[in-house]
Amino acid sequence: MRVDKFLKVSRLIKRRTVSKDVCEGEKVSLNGRIAKPSAKVSPGDIITIEMPRYLLEVKVLATPNAIKANEAHTIYEVLRDEKKAPQE
Repeated sequence: MRVDKFLKVSRLIKRRTVSKDVCEGEKVSLNGRIAKPSAKVSPGDIITIEMPRYLLEVKVLATPNAIKANEAHTIYEVLRDEKKAPQE
């Protein structure tokens, strides 16, 4: 599965176009390397999303093509979830 689709299916990012833009903006890393939207994600991979106000790191547990919203949290494990102080 593509990383941009995984971010959408997992509900980590609400829309696929937004997840694609975030990847193209070099805000997403896959196993420690900057990920393009088309990068392949497999169970066991580590995805890091670094935004201006937070840093989120998750471990991929499964890559289903679709999942119910209330079950989306079951396809990843949060490893790190940090809020950043606003930059002045």
